[in-house]
Formats: sequence, C-alpha cells, structure tokens
Amino acid sequence: MIRNTLALVTLLAFLAGCSSQPRYVDPGADDGPVTMTLDYRDFERAATEAVEDMLASGAVDKPGGGRYVMVVSRVTNDTMQRIDTDQLIKKIRIALLRSGKVVTTTAVGLDGAEDEMSQRARELRESEEFDQSTVQEKGTLQAPELSLSGKILQRNHKVGKDQQVEYFFQLSLTDLRSGLAIWEGETPIIKRGPNSSVSW
Repeated sequence: MIRNTLALVTLLAFLAGCSSQPRYVDPGADDGPVTMTLDYRDFERAATEAVEDMLASGAVDKPGGGRYVMVVSRVTNDTMQRIDTDQLIKKIRIALLRSGKVVTTTAVGLDGAEDEMSQRARELRESEEFDQSTVQEKGTLQAPELSLSGKILQRNHKVGKDQQVEYFFQLSLTDLRSGLAIWEGETPIIKRGPNSSVSW
C-alpha cells in the first residue's frame, strides 16, 4: 500500500514538472495561437480601426475647437459568447480622450450614471457638515453632445471541412442635437479553423 502511494506521488510530481508553467504575454508582440472566439487582440483591432476611422473622417473635429462631450449608449452583444462590451468601448474612450477631441461623461447613461458620485456629491449642498464653498454648484454638469452606440455580431458557417466564424463590430456616433449619425463604422474579423474549435 505504501509502495503504491509512493509511486503515485512520484508520478504526480513528475507530471507536474512536465506541464508548462504560466508566463506573461506581451500584448504588443503576442504571436500565440489564434482562437475561434473573440480575444483581446480582436477588441484591440476593432477599437483601433474605429478610432482611426472616426478621427480621419473629421466627425469629432468640433467647429471652433474644443472637445465634444460623448455619452456611451447601448452596445449590444449579439454573439454566442458572454463578453463585456466595455472591453471594446473602454479602449475607444481612452483613445478618443487622448486625441484631445472627445471627453466622455460618466454622469448620465441609459441605466443611470456610470459614476453615481457626480449626483451624490451634489446632495451635500444643504449639509451643515460640509464647507458649502467646496460643494459643486448648480448647473455645472456638462450635457452630452454625441452618443456612441453599436452591436457586435457573430455568424458561423461551414466551409468544406472547416468552419468560418465572422464577427462584425458595428458602431454609430450620433449628434444628439439633430439625432443624425455623423459617423458609422464596421470592422469585420473573420476566422477559419477546424470544426473541433469552439466559437462560444
């Protein structure tokens, strides 16, 4: 019995030593295998293409200079995967902010404020516990001028003995004053691989 246990422990230790160890991956130089599902490289590509196209189109060049105030509307996940669309939107927001042409409001949104503190801080106006000269005044919040909305689609097809998975990142930028879409973009990401590969 002891002999069998010792042999099992030795075998497990050997197998553990042979398994690959976790390692860091440099996102800028990742040449790892492509997955049929969406990975961070796909979100990076879709966000980069959207921002570059938006900036090149002139849609976010504010007449007279300055920055547009943008709000994020609904971005729908119509794929077979459970993904957080913020993985795409956050990259777009960061790039637009760094461009100096767009700033995003977090004080308003379809499901309430992204950052509820903008409103909570204003509830201190009548409190005797706070120096009222430090409390935010009325009429200081900036209303959004632009709204970013979109959808991520997935379509699967059989191609001979393989499968093809097509992803489409569709985005629209709407001028809230007129209700007109002043920019629209679509980034397709197409992957082809064996039927055994999982795409959800």
